[in-house]
Amino acid sequence: MLRIIPIGGLGEIGLNIMALEYKDSILVIDAGIMFPDDYTPGVDIIIPDFSYLRQRKELVKGLILTHGHEDHIGATPFLLKELNIPVFGTAFTLELLKEKLRTYNVAPRDLVCVKAGDISHIDHFKVEYINVTHSIVDGVGLAIETPEGIIVHSGDFKIETSSINRNGTDIARFAFYGKKGVLALLSDSTNAEKEGFSLTEKEIRNTLESIFTKSEGRLIIASFATNIPRIQQIVKLAFKFRRKVVFMGRNMISAVSIAKKLGFLEIPQGVEITERQLPLYKENEIVIVTTGSQGEPMSALVRMAHSRYKYVKIKPGDTIILSSKFIPGNEAAITSIINLLYKLGADVVYETVADIHASGHAKREELKIMLSLVKPKYFIPIHGEYRHLVKHAQLAIDMGIPKENIMLLEDGDVVVCEDGICWREEKVTTGKILIDGKGTGDIDDIILKERKKLSIHGMVIVVLVTDERTGEIIYGPDIISKGFILQEYREYLLEEAKCVVLEVFDDLDRDSPIDWESVELDIKRRLKGFFYNVVRKNPLIVPIIIHL
Repeated sequence: MLRIIPIGGLGEIGLNIMALEYKDSILVIDAGIMFPDDYTPGVDIIIPDFSYLRQRKELVKGLILTHGHEDHIGATPFLLKELNIPVFGTAFTLELLKEKLRTYNVAPRDLVCVKAGDISHIDHFKVEYINVTHSIVDGVGLAIETPEGIIVHSGDFKIETSSINRNGTDIARFAFYGKKGVLALLSDSTNAEKEGFSLTEKEIRNTLESIFTKSEGRLIIASFATNIPRIQQIVKLAFKFRRKVVFMGRNMISAVSIAKKLGFLEIPQGVEITERQLPLYKENEIVIVTTGSQGEPMSALVRMAHSRYKYVKIKPGDTIILSSKFIPGNEAAITSIINLLYKLGADVVYETVADIHASGHAKREELKIMLSLVKPKYFIPIHGEYRHLVKHAQLAIDMGIPKENIMLLEDGDVVVCEDGICWREEKVTTGKILIDGKGTGDIDDIILKERKKLSIHGMVIVVLVTDERTGEIIYGPDIISKGFILQEYREYLLEEAKCVVLEVFDDLDRDSPIDWESVELDIKRRLKGFFYNVVRKNPLIVPIIIHL
């Protein structure tokens, strides 16, 4: 029997990882990360819990990467630290992965370069890679032939009809498998709420061309570094309008270098210049392509906005284009940068005022096309928050797939397929592992709660020196507050707090051995009640008692 097991990516944006298991073989599809939000302060990235794969590592035969975005390859270095398995991916995807492996000091393993149309035989699985259009080049969907039937995995896709995209989604190949007979379709649900078709790169080019026509100063365009189709359009327009292009930001420069090497990005001779050459050209002869479209603190655009970038100072006459969507959770950072850029006199163009970004994910009409091409017996919506999966499932019902044949899953749910029939089985262990600095999984709910409390209510430290035997206070209590109360109220409030601490010691039973752990807990309890009653705040309270 075949088991389909989503380990991550169902019920959240990011963290994509799927396992297909048949007898003594497991094939893994993608291994992505998720970025932290307001509920995970101080965390760098979030990776999937690999427990299920770790416990069966001798069964895992390979990892297939559908494309090079972080939410699909970002956790691969962590997985490869635990599993010595081959990794299958297209050329651009593997080049991006090599950069990540170097970053995490993971030695390159068996990296197998494939392209659309290739077929890999991985134990019980026969996999064909099918070209798809996405907001990154060299992405693929998968047709996986198993002993129980064909599984089609869409990858992240849209159906691009524009002539600008030379390698669009191969609808003919998806239709081929639809005619052959597909047991189950696993399809991208990210834009399942949105009606119609996604904007095409041709429409985005028209918007950009209009801005190029009107601009009389420098053009500074921020985009995702891996959005090579967008960068190609910018280069073509720069050439048409006789402007020079300079790339800024480490990730941008790296992605452009890889794309040029692999032939995905063509730059006419003499168009690209370096940062140092900028003073040699007039401002209306310059296009700067940079990182920072999401307000990332160390990105080139953000440093420009704060006047901290060596080669570029924003000034009146500059036109700044944020050629990407506002990723949920980044809105505050992005709008802050937009405001700073306006204050410096620049004109700013972004997605809410112009058609400046085309999503890489299929909208409802495109999802209908995929369903009608593949004609699956069973349908499993993947990649998205639960509401996206529900909307995609409803769409599949509208397309004629029986409700009982639609598997609305969450991470850890298991679908079993045998003799053409699929059903659910008991869940397996999944979860999220928080990466903080060099630590992997050493951040728990208690630490996160403390960090959130610090960010909201601040901290109070109580310092005392005592006689360990008698319990007499030799020094203190000193009370230090951080991020807690305004200076004008602090002095009298902390003096009152000292009295609360002294009351704890007044109430000690000195005829018995002193339980210092209980004393600390009592200080916390009484101060918590005092601060809440007086100022309705609940700071983190840290007693430090030194015994002599």
